[in-house]
Amino acid sequence: MSLAIRRLGRVDYVPTWEAMQAFTASRNPETPDELWLVEHPPVFTLGQAGKPEHILQDVGIPVVKIDRGGQVTYHGPGQVVIYLLLDLHRMKLKVREMVSKIEQAIIDLLAEQGLTVSRREGAPGVYLGAQGDGAKIAALGLRVKNGCTYHGLSLNVDMDLSPFAAINPCGYPGLAVTQTRDHNIALTPAEAGEALCQHLIQQLQPPEHT
Repeated sequence: MSLAIRRLGRVDYVPTWEAMQAFTASRNPETPDELWLVEHPPVFTLGQAGKPEHILQDVGIPVVKIDRGGQVTYHGPGQVVIYLLLDLHRMKLKVREMVSKIEQAIIDLLAEQGLTVSRREGAPGVYLGAQGDGAKIAALGLRVKNGCTYHGLSLNVDMDLSPFAAINPCGYPGLAVTQTRDHNIALTPAEAGEALCQHLIQQLQPPEHT
């Protein structure tokens, strides 16, 4: 089953979220899986069990309460966002396996660029350092409905990081946040998005045995 990439450009958050919900609700067993590559205007999103107290101050950025897991995060221009609309049953994947594959795609992309990053136990996403004890560079939040996923990941590339100071990122007070530009990685957001889509396809679609 092919994995299509839809390049949607810079789009408002709420209509994109509603489109993901509609796509997932209308799926059938033959619906192709898709990756949606997007960028959003500034927005804070608060997960299903998200606590409003993790939003520390009003900096004039809208807050949208949504239906993914996790707490609060920030999306804005210069950040790569990829939504994964996948049928886990068909892929014979469990949620935890899929999260691991998404994280590995980010780790592999950044390793190609000379940056060592890794997972952090109990805290989805990707963090600087071999032990994952550094600043967070990529976030991850999913919703699974009838065995199909939506929402996805964000990778900080070349953006204004200051809005992260107005929240406890992903619910962690004082969590440092970084981006690829600050580590001498020359990829533009567009280039990083395309490269990350290819790494995701490698992880999610192993070569078929001939």
